[in-house]
Amino acid sequence: MTGTVSNGALFLESARSRFQSQKRLAERAFAQIDLEQMRRPLDPHTNSIAVIMKHMAGNMLSRWTDFLTSDGEKPGRNRDSEFVDSFQSPNELADFWERGWTCLFAAVDSLECDDLSKTVFIRGKPHTVLDAIHRQLDHYGYHVGQIVMIARIHAGDNWTVLTIPLGASAEYNRGIGES
Repeated sequence: MTGTVSNGALFLESARSRFQSQKRLAERAFAQIDLEQMRRPLDPHTNSIAVIMKHMAGNMLSRWTDFLTSDGEKPGRNRDSEFVDSFQSPNELADFWERGWTCLFAAVDSLECDDLSKTVFIRGKPHTVLDAIHRQLDHYGYHVGQIVMIARIHAGDNWTVLTIPLGASAEYNRGIGES
């Protein structure tokens, strides 16, 4: 295995791990609030968590379906409708969210190291596969941050910290390497 192939495999493994981490972080955040809070925007000019989830899943389905062979902005995608909470049930929201992530992971898992330098198109603009993956990691990370912040605000005093709690860094750092 050459260095490039090895680095490509490491990158694909890392990208998958980062996507999984983003998904888990969002889910740990919105698990701390109820459905009504998930559907409530902070104000009339912001999106609710449900809308952000709908947009993310819609983006995933568009970007990752036929990832190597068709433009990432599919003709049938209605991006504007992703910003309207039209879910009829909590299960419909959860199913759409999972459908987006399933599509993403299937596409990432199908990639080979040699694919990283190939060109894909998003809205007619060329990107290397490597750059397209980074682009989506950035995009989803941005929205996961929104989800966490909105959930944190809605949860109030009932919030459970998702990372190292304030004042616990030294204790956390002492625990690294132990086990």
